[in-house]
Amino acid sequence: MSRRVLLSWSSGKDSAWTLQVLRQTPDVDVVGLLTTVNTTHERVAMHATRRAILEAQARAAGLPLHVIPLPWPCSNERYEIEMRAAIAAARKRGVTHLAFGDLFLEDIRAYRCKQLAGSGIEPLFPIWREPTEILARRMIEGGIEAFLTCVDPKKLAPSFAGRRFDEAFLEELPAEVDPCGENGEFHTCVLAGPMFREAVTASVGEVVERDGFFFADLLPARR
Repeated sequence: MSRRVLLSWSSGKDSAWTLQVLRQTPDVDVVGLLTTVNTTHERVAMHATRRAILEAQARAAGLPLHVIPLPWPCSNERYEIEMRAAIAAARKRGVTHLAFGDLFLEDIRAYRCKQLAGSGIEPLFPIWREPTEILARRMIEGGIEAFLTCVDPKKLAPSFAGRRFDEAFLEELPAEVDPCGENGEFHTCVLAGPMFREAVTASVGEVVERDGFFFADLLPARR
């Protein structure tokens, strides 16, 4: 019997590559994408991906998008209430597993497992402990096209905001920065890759500083 998997979707490269891995895994049926959206700005938190691009990604992946609306600012208590409701709804739809694109942060993994405890849905971490330098290059060689939409200036120069996630970017990264940005150095948005049926068309717009981070706005093409 196939595992019915819902994928936690950030719009970035790690969750996109997780989708690719899941689709190559026997006995796995990916049945949808689950994401949170800031209802004040209609964007994915931290990645700052516009909802229009998020929806275009879901269409390109050929999967239904399940959005958890969150206020801004949002307390952790409110987040957990909304997440529990989303998990319960997923269980009613027959979802058996919730997959995450986490790489090596043990505290994040433990938190995910705690959230799902007793829900009837099991956690999956398909790319856990993949060496990030190798993984980053595998993503690029595999056809992922992504742009940096958020940069933490305490860890990486603001000039990297809006850059393409490619070999040239990896070559310029400071040695102390994780190639996949797993420590929060940067976040990305994926526009194309083997997990999509077609590319999402968008262009890099304005770069702004907000709440201590630098965000590059990806502008969706007019339909």
